Amino acid sequence: MSADTGSRAPWVLMYHSVSDCDEDPYQVTVSPARLERQLRWLRGRGLRGVSVGRLLRARACGRGGGLVGLTFDDGYADFLTDALPLLRRHECTATAFVLPGRLGGDNAWDAEGPRKPLLDAEGVRAVAAAGMEVGSHGLVHTDLTTAGNAALERETAHSRSLLAELTGTAPEGFCYPYGTLDTRAVDAVRAAGYAYACAIDPGPLTGVHALPRVHIGSRDTWARLHLKRVLHPLRRRPLPAQGAGAPSASGARR
Repeated sequence: MSADTGSRAPWVLMYHSVSDCDEDPYQVTVSPARLERQLRWLRGRGLRGVSVGRLLRARACGRGGGLVGLTFDDGYADFLTDALPLLRRHECTATAFVLPGRLGGDNAWDAEGPRKPLLDAEGVRAVAAAGMEVGSHGLVHTDLTTAGNAALERETAHSRSLLAELTGTAPEGFCYPYGTLDTRAVDAVRAAGYAYACAIDPGPLTGVHALPRVHIGSRDTWARLHLKRVLHPLRRRPLPAQGAGAPSASGARR
């Protein structure tokens, strides 16, 4: 088996907001200058950031070497203004996980954090038109492990339908709010038709519908990135055999 399609979990980086923000109690903000240095470091190592859908398809074809998944959670408006120009400059793509139930709203779920605007409908369409992958982060950022059956369906299947209407393409990827998941949540995501889903450290549930990721923050210098890359296969479980599968070709351009 090729190293590209082996069981080792792909290296997927988890970003959130990209802006110059001094108040960041949840450590979810990276400055544009820091993001540029991180992307430059990747290129210097012969690595290229791509959307998770593209990464999984490349791995399934044995061409995943040198590719790193880039994800941006919550759908902050600054993805369009601050992150996208840098991604383009470094010839990267990424997956933006957005909240179709909070379009044009803010991060109200962060009780202690500063209010940050989220992408509106036009912004989400602009992200997709720019060649980025748009995925669902649920409807309104609800912990799926505490959601009732109706809420679980809204967060998974209904959010996918709304994004399909908005962008013209049903999203292939889902991202668990807060990174929390259980077997019931994974089953609901799979049943909703998503080809893959991203978590943080899903432990025994690790698989194509519960991909592990590495949090990236404002303190991540080149040395910390190097350490995280080295430790990733040691800290994260390998994917089961079926985890080597890839999303369908419907989003192959991203």
